[in-house]
Amino acid sequence: MYTSDLGLYIAHCDEGNLTINGKMANRHGLIAGATGTGKTVTLQVMAETFSQAGVPCFMADMKGDLSGISKAGAMSGFIEKRKGEFGIDNPVFEGCPVRFYDVFGEQGHPIRATISQMGPQLLSRLLGLNETQDGVLNIVFRIADEKGLLILDLKDLRSMLDYVSKHAKEYTTTYGNISSATVGAIQRSLLQLENQGANNFFGEPSFDIHDLLQTEGGKGVMSVLAADKLMMQPKLYSTFLLWLISELYSTLPEVGDQALPKLVFFFDEAHMLFEDTSKALTDKIEQVIRLIRSKGVGIYFISQLPTDIPDNILGQLGNRVQHALRAYTPRDQKAVKVAAETFRANPAFKTEEAITTLETGEALVSFLDEKGAPGIVQKAKILFPLSQIGAINEGERRDVMNRSTIGHKYDQIIDRESAYEMLLAEEEENLPAQTEGGKAVKTETTTEGGKKKKGLLAKVGKAVLTAVTATLGTIVGTAASDAISGKKTKKTTSAGQRIVKNSTSAATRTITRELTRDILGNLIK
Repeated sequence: MYTSDLGLYIAHCDEGNLTINGKMANRHGLIAGATGTGKTVTLQVMAETFSQAGVPCFMADMKGDLSGISKAGAMSGFIEKRKGEFGIDNPVFEGCPVRFYDVFGEQGHPIRATISQMGPQLLSRLLGLNETQDGVLNIVFRIADEKGLLILDLKDLRSMLDYVSKHAKEYTTTYGNISSATVGAIQRSLLQLENQGANNFFGEPSFDIHDLLQTEGGKGVMSVLAADKLMMQPKLYSTFLLWLISELYSTLPEVGDQALPKLVFFFDEAHMLFEDTSKALTDKIEQVIRLIRSKGVGIYFISQLPTDIPDNILGQLGNRVQHALRAYTPRDQKAVKVAAETFRANPAFKTEEAITTLETGEALVSFLDEKGAPGIVQKAKILFPLSQIGAINEGERRDVMNRSTIGHKYDQIIDRESAYEMLLAEEEENLPAQTEGGKAVKTETTTEGGKKKKGLLAKVGKAVLTAVTATLGTIVGTAASDAISGKKTKKTTSAGQRIVKNSTSAATRTITRELTRDILGNLIK
């Protein structure tokens, strides 16, 4: 066990054990370092230490390595060498309770959110919209609210965009210009998003944030998101995790500083969160991160360089683990200097030099003390995990998923009535009706094997021809009626009668020809 009354045991230095104070664990943190220096193992050690203390964690698994946290580890040469240094004679290897999640539903339970939950601001970022397109998207959400239409998935949003485009003139006075070109651009962005697999994420059942706050047998449940495929779509990845943080902030009650956090959230590849992000959204992220600690949530960013994190947010990350950085270029040297300046100096060594000489598994560590002040930086060795280092196999992953108590909640898609269905019904109700025998006949818009459409059009065609014949009979008068019924007419006709007869014959031929062409054309479509 790596937990004690003194705190959460994470690393060891010459001065003794380095622990995170439980009351300060919700003050956020940073794990940084070059590729291959041990960031993932540090994340695993911290997560399982929190789990042992009864704190659930959420983490994104970029390469599948973190799936091993579900399985007990085993003795190795590396651990055999290190255990004496940590004062651990007989390590008890054990796994953590784990639930696997996957936005695409392949390597874990699906995590879904509705379009309405995501909101126009995050969705605009995800779609890469400009200011004008973002404005139209906000109008679409406002109109949906006014009409009481739910926007749950991508087809709902497409239907709303189509509706707003068709009724743009009705809303221009209230909301401003809505051009078809702008709506078309948003539709194209939606298509690109769908091609990336985002349609798997948007929909119901939407994810319940409280499922991240579970414990089993006194241990915090580890929620592991399979992100190897998701990270290939950086905007979808970062927007999804930002939505998750926002949902936690808006859902959880205020609790202040507790003995331990309610949840620890590990955000791997954190630089993706801030790439191509507007200042307004960056300010919103900063606000959420600053305030979410009062909800009992600690956020730990994992990235290569501290400079990947905006200064205003970096200043809020009090618990620091800095692995080695390489200083081969002027840019690298600048990054090393910046990283060194974020620590409280230790007179025993130069922080800037130490960062470049750390070995794998070593780090510069500074945690907040009980008063919230950063500790003096220490050169330390990170503990070894008690769970398996590296990925489990597919069969073991399936076993964990089959044992899960929440699979029944998320594995089956729900498609209830929403904007798409309601707008489609409204459109069908407004279709012009045809008459047959004096009764209204609604034109069908859906077909089954083409039979319904053909049969209905044949009826409509017959009714129209009957109506035309009746109208012509009225126009022509008795002469036309007699001609149709087969009666002989007098050969002597007036000039007016000849004009009417000739005009009627020409009109009859023209109308009949156009009706026949139109009806036959519809029947063979």
